[in-house]
Amino acid sequence: NPHRVILWERRRKATPGWPGDTNRGCAGEEPVLLPTFSTAAKVRVAVTCLLFLSSACCNGAVLWSAARAPRRRPPRVRILMTNLAVADLLVTVVVMPLDATWNVTVQWYGGDVACRVLMFLKLAAMYASAFVTVVIALDRHAAIVNPLAVGCAERRNKAMLRAAWVLSAVLALPQVFIFHTVSPSQPRRFVQCATVGSFRAHWQETLYNMFTFACLFLLPLLVMVLCYGRILVEIQLRRSYDNIPRARMRTLKMSIIIVLTFIVCWTPYYLLGLWYWFSPEMLTREKVPPSLSHILFLFGLFNTCLDPLIYGLFTVHFRREMWRTCRCSRHRHKQEVSRHCGITGMFLCRAGSNGTTTV
Repeated sequence: NPHRVILWERRRKATPGWPGDTNRGCAGEEPVLLPTFSTAAKVRVAVTCLLFLSSACCNGAVLWSAARAPRRRPPRVRILMTNLAVADLLVTVVVMPLDATWNVTVQWYGGDVACRVLMFLKLAAMYASAFVTVVIALDRHAAIVNPLAVGCAERRNKAMLRAAWVLSAVLALPQVFIFHTVSPSQPRRFVQCATVGSFRAHWQETLYNMFTFACLFLLPLLVMVLCYGRILVEIQLRRSYDNIPRARMRTLKMSIIIVLTFIVCWTPYYLLGLWYWFSPEMLTREKVPPSLSHILFLFGLFNTCLDPLIYGLFTVHFRREMWRTCRCSRHRHKQEVSRHCGITGMFLCRAGSNGTTTV
C-alpha cells in the first residue's frame, strides 16, 4: 500500500535511529507507529485476489484468441488490443500479487534487490497500460481524421507501440535508485521498502511524484481528450455517421469506452494521491479513513478487468472464438463420458457372461 508507506515515512521522521534520515527527532519523542494488517487491508487482499483471477482469465483469453487467429496479416486493432492485454497482464502479475503480499506481511521481507526491481516493474507496468491506451487513441484519430493514410498506419503503429514500451521502462528506471530497504532501530526491527533518504528535501520528493503523476495520468489524459475531441469535431463536420464505415465506427466506440473506463477508474485514486502529497498532515491526523485509499486503488485495478470485456463486447471474432471453444470443450466432455460409459458397459457384459454378479 503506497499510502501506508507514505504515512509510515511521515511518522518515522519524529523517531531517532533511522538510517539516512537528516531530520532526526530528539530522544523522548513519541515512537513511530508501525502499520498493521487491519480489517480494511484484509478486505483489500481478498478483493485483489478476485481481481487477479478475473484479469488473468480475461486478458489471457484475449491473447489466446489472438494466437488462434488466422496467420494472415492481423488487423491493426487486434495488434493494439493484444499489446493492451499484455500491459494489463503485466499489471496483473506484478502489481496485484505484490500489493496483496505486502498488505499481508505488512513489512518487507524480499530484500533490497527485490525491493528495487519490483518497484521498477510496478511503475513500468502502469506506464505501459496508460501509454498503450494513448496509442489506441492516436490510431483512432488517424483512422477518422486522415482515413486515406492507411498505407503507413501499420508502420506508424509499430513505431508508437515500441516507443510506448521503451518509454515505460525508461520513465520507471528511477525507481531502482530511489527505493531501498530501511529499518528503524526502535521500537523494534521493522524493514520496509521505501524512499527514505533518497531525497534531500521534501520539495524534491514532491517534484518527482508530480512528474510521475503527469507522465502516468495527466499527459495521457490530455492526449486522449484532444484525440477524441478532434474526432467528434470531424464527425460533426461531416454531418453524418454514414460517411464512416461501420467497422471503423464500431472500433471507435470501443476505444472511446476503453478510454472512459481508464479515466473513471484511475482519476479518484490519483486525486487522492495529490491530496496526500500536498497535505501530508491528513495522514497523521487521519482526516481520511484508510479504507478510502483501499477502495480507490482497487477501483483503479478493476480497469485491467474491463479492457478485455469491452474488447469482447465489440469484437465478433473474439466472441465467435470463445463460443467455438466452449462448444468444443462441451463436445469433448460428452465424448469422454460416453467412452467411459461404453467401457463400463463392456465390463458389465463380460462379467455377466462369466456368471459373476455385480452389486
